[in-house]
Amino acid sequence: MKKFIALAAVAALGACAAQEEAPAEEATEEVAEAGPIAADGLPTPGTYKVTLANGDVIMEEVREDGTYTATMADGTTESGTWSQPSPDKYCTTSEGEDSEENCNDEKIDENGVWVSTDSESGDTAVVERVVEEQAEAEAAE
Repeated sequence: MKKFIALAAVAALGACAAQEEAPAEEATEEVAEAGPIAADGLPTPGTYKVTLANGDVIMEEVREDGTYTATMADGTTESGTWSQPSPDKYCTTSEGEDSEENCNDEKIDENGVWVSTDSESGDTAVVERVVEEQAEAEAAE
């Protein structure tokens, strides 16, 4: 929806005088380069604290190159690739021969909490975007 609004704004700028066409083209490129948007409205790449229903915490680093690394509660790690076809759908494929894509439905609930629900199992988790200072403090613990 945000991309549609941005593209509509760019189209409106294109209808203006000919000298304004170059900035409209630049604006279109910026929208295209923004990349996937997460449920919180920010670009998807970043560090996340994922709290499972049982209280276990997973720290997940989602990188711009389409890869991720998750550090599980027991200290083990999982790596793989991610995609986000829309802000309300986040998918991962872990490394390994038998890996299949797993997608979660993402939303911000009525209380402002980011909830991620496994599309197959229905398991839910709470997601929090971690800013760099917070991530460094949690890694030191």
